[in-house]
Formats: sequence, C-alpha cells, structure tokens
Amino acid sequence: MSTTPYTEREFGSRSRDYFANHAQVLSIAGFFVGCCVVFALGSNTFLTTGNALNVLRQLAPILVVAIAMTFVITTGGIDLSVGSMAALTNALVAILIQHGVPWPAAMLTILALGGAIGWLQGWISASQAIPSFIVTLATMSTLRGIALYSTKGFSVPIESGTGFDFIGTGMLFDVPVPALIAVIVCVLGYVYLNRGRYGRRVVAVGANAEAARRAGMPTLRIKSSVFLLTGLASAAAGLILASRLGSGSSNAAVGFELDVIAAVVLGGTSLMGGRATITGTILGSLTIAVIGNGLILMHISPFFTQIITGVIILGAIWLNTRMFGRYKSSKK
Repeated sequence: MSTTPYTEREFGSRSRDYFANHAQVLSIAGFFVGCCVVFALGSNTFLTTGNALNVLRQLAPILVVAIAMTFVITTGGIDLSVGSMAALTNALVAILIQHGVPWPAAMLTILALGGAIGWLQGWISASQAIPSFIVTLATMSTLRGIALYSTKGFSVPIESGTGFDFIGTGMLFDVPVPALIAVIVCVLGYVYLNRGRYGRRVVAVGANAEAARRAGMPTLRIKSSVFLLTGLASAAAGLILASRLGSGSSNAAVGFELDVIAAVVLGGTSLMGGRATITGTILGSLTIAVIGNGLILMHISPFFTQIITGVIILGAIWLNTRMFGRYKSSKK
C-alpha cells in the first residue's frame, strides 16, 4: 500500500491563496485608486469636498441598482430593463404628485409597482424557461414606451418644498441623502449575500441550478425573487432621480442599464453565475462614476467621453480577468 509523503506548506502559498480569492477585487481597487490619482493630477477641483459630494449624489442610483443586479447576475441571469424601469417610475411619481397624491403614498405605490413588474419578469423567465435576456429586452422597450406615452414626451415638474425633494437633494450628517440610501442598500446586500441563507442559495443556483434543485432549494422562486430586487431598486433609483431633478421624464436613465451591468462585471461578478462580490460591485460603481466625473473636469470633449469610458472599462475588465487567471493558476 502506497502512502502519500508529508510535505510542509510551501512558503508564500498563503499569500497566493489570498490573491487568488481576491484578485479581481484587489485589481479593481488598484485601478480605482489609479484613476483618482490621474484625475487629481489633471484637475485641481477633483479632490475638493464639493466634487466628492457631487460624485456621491450621481453615484447613488447606479450603486443601488448595481447591488440588486449583482444578485441577478449571480444566478446567471441579466436584467436589461432597469433603465426603462427607472424612467417609468421617475415619470409616474411626478404624475401622481402633480395630481395631488401625497408624496409618501406615491413613493410606496411606485416601489410596489417596481417590485411587482420585476417579480413578473422573473416568474416569466424562470417558469417558462425563457432566457432573462429576451424577457427583459422586451420589457425594456415596453416600459420605455409606457413612460413616453404617459408624459407625451415632456418633463413633468414636481413642486418643490413638499418634502419629496429631500430624498434627492437633502443632506443628513453632512452627507447627501442619496448616498446614505446607497450605503444602507450596500450593507443589506453584503449581509444577505455573504451571511444569509438567501445569499448562499442565490450563489448555489447560479453555480449549478440542477444540483441546487436536487438539494431541495426552490430554484424557480429564487430566480424570480432576484428580479423583484432589481425592480425595487430601479424604482428607488427613479425616485431619487425625480427628487434630485425636480421633475419626471421619460427620457431619464438612458443607457443606465449598461452602466449598472458594467459596474457589476467590472467588480468581479461572473456573467456565467455562481461567483459574486458586493465589495467589487461597490468599487466598480465608484470607478464608473469617477471616470465620468474626471473626464468632464479635465474638459474632455463630450463626443469622446463615451469612447474613452468604454475603452477604460474594457481594459479594466481585461486586466481583472488576466490577474484572476494568473493567481488562480498559481494556486493550483
């Protein structure tokens, strides 16, 4: 009978294990710091308190939805309707308030509507075995069309001083209220994904849905529930945008879904499902917000801003993938 000889743990392997497990988060953190350094050198106003607060306000809607999108992508799905959902809820809350509905009641109605639409999308995709890409692509067009029809293409003003504007423009403890909302969502997302049974089930379904089903997990219900999260988050983002801008518009949040998905993937969550990181999503959202803000402060032509942003994001994702693969190989 052969025996396996005892060997000491190779020196340095513990650090390699750490980098293998956190390579993508560490690389996007380094990339984020690098972006901050470049923009700080290129603009005297980048590191000012006023600009930092402005970035936090602009970041909040993307970050809120990106946290929810992390759960969807972890299951192997995707939600392309978040931008249109934000536009629809943005317009509808303005219409409700304009017609005399108290803003707290209008907010609760909008959140309930967003959650219901999100859950319906998830149920159709999961129960009918239709790829979520197709379902949410159809919903994206439908919701944007309803928003356009509801507003006739015009902005709907929201009267100031009602208390609703505090959600988007208010300050609490010298921090913008939208940023505080985003922080609360981040904490809840982190706890549920990393510490809760629900998060473990979401990861399990994304890694192997059939194995999760055989283990007794309600896979269809889990797949539906993550879309409920993006529906709620998109509605919340629409409310924040309406409050900050003081109006509702069907043209709000154009391209929003691409920024959200880019933030999640840039942070290290796998599009194939089964691997997720809330910390990475936060860093990915911060990176996208800082890139947009920094390019404007450096007076880069708006015609080139989207091109430069796309190239930077693609390069960062490539770097993430290369570093992750290298450290993963060294771990073996």
